[in-house]
Amino acid sequence: MKGGNYNRFRGRHLSVTLITLIFTTIILWVSEKNPSITTLLTGQDQFTWPSSVCNYAKGQWVADSRRPLYSGFGCKQWLSEMWACRLTQRLDFSYEGYRWLPNNCEMPEFERSAFLRRMQDKTIAFIGDSLGRQQFQSLMCMATGGEMSPEVEDVGKEYGLVKARGAKRPDGWAFRFPNTNTTILYYWSSTLADLVPINSTDPRSNVAMHLDRPPAFMRKYLHRFDVLVLNTGHHWNRGKLTANRWVMYVNGKPNDDSKLVSMGGAKNFTAYSISKWLDSQLPYLPRLKAFFRTISPRHFRNGDWNTGGSCDNTTPLTEGREVLQDQSSDEVVEGAVKGTRIKLLDITAISDLRDEGHISHYSVRATGGINDCLHWCLPGIPDTWNELLAAQI
Repeated sequence: MKGGNYNRFRGRHLSVTLITLIFTTIILWVSEKNPSITTLLTGQDQFTWPSSVCNYAKGQWVADSRRPLYSGFGCKQWLSEMWACRLTQRLDFSYEGYRWLPNNCEMPEFERSAFLRRMQDKTIAFIGDSLGRQQFQSLMCMATGGEMSPEVEDVGKEYGLVKARGAKRPDGWAFRFPNTNTTILYYWSSTLADLVPINSTDPRSNVAMHLDRPPAFMRKYLHRFDVLVLNTGHHWNRGKLTANRWVMYVNGKPNDDSKLVSMGGAKNFTAYSISKWLDSQLPYLPRLKAFFRTISPRHFRNGDWNTGGSCDNTTPLTEGREVLQDQSSDEVVEGAVKGTRIKLLDITAISDLRDEGHISHYSVRATGGINDCLHWCLPGIPDTWNELLAAQI
């Protein structure tokens, strides 16, 4: 290359390099200040620089006069009577007037019409215990505005969710919003372990609790889900194990591993096993976004549910209003999803600050001084769990 041409080429090359460097610097600066802008500038997913990592569980509770998101009087179509605190003897509802504000994350206001449009032709599935059922009922109330919605279709039969003869309730529910073809469902699986009667012909048979195998419902219908939210925690105790006649199984046979004899060890093993299985399925289901929700805190004081423990506080934020920690308070679930494609839906620490939001002794079913310091009033704290979910979908 002749000298003149080379110098012109070299000049152009330096100019392009300088422009590229300046452009990259701008992108990095903007993405740090507002990560969502990066996608607009580059057409790619946002950078994952440490300084711009979003932790929705780090922030504070702030007063908001626009709360609650739906009526505690009107959402009778979806909301269990025992959880509708507006229909009980409770007189103080100040716990309804707060929203969660993350420190470094954008969390748009929940708007039901916009949410359903985003979820058009999609299925959202909750699989877990009664706290998962609370989150499911909360989302149904949020998506309908707590109003009677006769157009919403019961599609439980599509998923085998029908009430069996002699049962108190079906194993779950599924409802579809016809205008957007959005389905929201819940399946009861308190431990996330597969439960199979050892003798299917004997109703008194013990039940094999396969710690290393997800529920048959989950295995069968996973391909139909677009959003999946798992949870477990409070049923991992000897009382539940005995009452339900559960017998721990691993590798298709009764457990003989001494490390899994303790309930804590068995719970940890199951959380890791189910997460590993689910993660192995996600490459084949590219549209599925999977979440593992952390445990909902209990607030029994001076005892527990059986010994008359109480949670009678009605003053908001007496435990504080801010969460500053980077790590989850639920080390089991956080560890189980680490290194997988499953997202952590971290609600433990933020809910721990809200002891005044429990049903307490006001439940329509509470008798003899029994206090429910595990479940939440609705509208209430589980609505925030769904706002965090909606922000991360």
